[in-house]
Parts: sequence; structure tokens; C-alpha cells
Amino acid sequence: MSNRIDATFENLRATGEKAFVAYVSAGDPDLGRCLEILIALAEAGADIIELGVPFSDPLADGIVNQAAAARSLAAGCDTKGVFELIRRFRKSHQIPIVLFTYLNPVYTYGYDAYHHDAAEAGADGILLLDLPPDEAALNCEMANHAGLRQIRLIAPTTPPGRMDLLTRHAEGFIYALSRTGVTGSHGGPSAQIGDHVSAIRRHTDLPVCVGFGIATPEQAALVASVSDGIVVGSAIVKQVELNADAPDVADKVGAFTRPLIEAAKAHG
Repeated sequence: MSNRIDATFENLRATGEKAFVAYVSAGDPDLGRCLEILIALAEAGADIIELGVPFSDPLADGIVNQAAAARSLAAGCDTKGVFELIRRFRKSHQIPIVLFTYLNPVYTYGYDAYHHDAAEAGADGILLLDLPPDEAALNCEMANHAGLRQIRLIAPTTPPGRMDLLTRHAEGFIYALSRTGVTGSHGGPSAQIGDHVSAIRRHTDLPVCVGFGIATPEQAALVASVSDGIVVGSAIVKQVELNADAPDVADKVGAFTRPLIEAAKAHG
């Protein structure tokens, strides 16, 4: 089945460019302005949007993304709202969307129904943070992904045997963590990130995109030089927080993100 994520990386490979994956929390600061932010990121040159599904107990997230989830929930965003946001975005833009979520909201909604409805709305992939592939294999109800690419996280501390398992069950691209810990730009990318990417590439031909701690054009350029792309999340979400009351929040987010995208693209 054709998928926007696969097509995007094929195009990037053909042009020698690196991918820029932009993360925001769905519904932050509200659904209407979040749609404007998604459009601004796409028009700034982002290749993929990672859309955080707001959840009340986001254990893998740092304080910036936790606060974003809280704002989204307070604004009334729920799973159906996330899907509607994607539908509205699809009316004008076709860059891939990856849902970044925990298992609880998916399981509560219904695993099969969630994947079906997300794909129907226009999502292309899903990253289930707290569902290891070996656990998923024990539950037949989790076998149907409705065409959503299953993105996997790999940490710098992941041993080779585990890395082999994760890459074997991965689709779309690998999300390589630049360091351990929760999301956030409180610590920059590890100096050993090139070694980490090389270790992952020994197990898979999938593109490897690196995230966690990228907040400046210099960091974006450094990480892009040793990977297939970068993921920037908390630094963008922080701009939403700082400008949450501004009517032009989308323009401000786009202006902040554009130099990061340009720095990553310059190291193709």
C-alpha cells in the first residue's frame, strides 16, 4: 500500500535532502490555531508533522510537552478532535502525519477502530510510545494497523539484540533518540549521535531520523550531517507556549522553525 511517509523519503533520497520532522501537540493552543500552525510548518518546509495526541499522563514527555498536552485537553481536544484536525489539514496539504501517542487513548478508543479512523482521517503513521513490539505480538487484536506505518524509537542505550527486534518491526523510519531521558531541549544532542545512527543502520535500511534536544540551527545542522533527518519538538512547542495568546502564533512558530529547516537541508 502506498504511503506518504515512504514517498517522502523516496523523494528526499532522490534529491539528497535530509528530512525535517516537526512535532506539535494536537489542539495546542486550540484546534483552530493548531490547524494554522500545521499549515505554517508545512509552508515553512517541514517534510513530516508528528502530531502529539494529548494525554493526561505523558510519562515520556518533558515539562514543555506535558504543558502542551494540558493546554490541549483544557481546550477540549480529544481523539475525535485530533482526527478532525487532520481532516481539515488534508483539505490543503498532503505532507505525512505521524501520530505520537500512548497506548491508553488508543486502547480506550478501540485499537482496530483507532487505526482505521486515523488512517481514514489522513494520518500516515503512528508511534506508540509504550507498546513494545514483542508485547504487541502477544495480542492478536493489535495486528491490524490499517496501513499506518509503525514508527519505532531506539535509544542510545538499546542493546544490539533489542535493536534488531525493534528495527525488524519498524516501518516508515526509525526515530533515534539523541540521548536518554524525556523530551525537551534542556540537554543538547549527544556527541556520540553519529555512532548511534551507524549502529542502527547495521540493522535496517529504513531512514534514521534523530530527535531530542535539537533547538538551534547549529544543532540541526550537526545532527542532520550524520542522519537521514531530524525531529524537532519541544523547541517548537515552546514557541506555541510563549505565543499562545497571540493571534499570529502560527506565523511566529513558522518564523522560528524556518531557520532550523534551512540548516538541516543545507547538510543534505
